[in-house]
Amino acid sequence: MSPKAGELIHEAVLAINYDASSEDIARVCHAHPTMSEAIKEAAMATYDKPIHM
Repeated sequence: MSPKAGELIHEAVLAINYDASSEDIARVCHAHPTMSEAIKEAAMATYDKPIHM
């Protein structure tokens, strides 16, 4: 329940539809500043390359 939930949901749905790996998600360009950047950061953290620590 959040006003920004749609941004996060669409990222997850897109990843599921394309069977994307965390590296695939991390390589996609995400708009700044948006909540969807959190998905990219989490994906990057799965292989030790987060931008913000």
